[in-house]
Amino acid sequence: MRLRDMFRRKSKSSQDIAAQRLRLVLTHDRANISPGMLEVLKDEIIAVISKHLDIDTDHVVVNFTEDARETRLMADIPVNTPRTHRRKASS
Repeated sequence: MRLRDMFRRKSKSSQDIAAQRLRLVLTHDRANISPGMLEVLKDEIIAVISKHLDIDTDHVVVNFTEDARETRLMADIPVNTPRTHRRKASS
């Protein structure tokens, strides 16, 4: 294996992307949640969390995941941390 091959980003095949989309549609269907309702949930989650934290609303991701036992609502919410609140490195 060449060194540059180790760092090359591997792209997903169209088959992998289609399978991922199908899993997402099936999960939403099993949870009985429409894509429109998911957007409403996302907007409401953003509104509530924004009252308490400075978040990056452009990069919030809300989705359903499913394993053998249960369906979960997963939210990935980037929090903006002001520089003044970061701990200083000790000298």
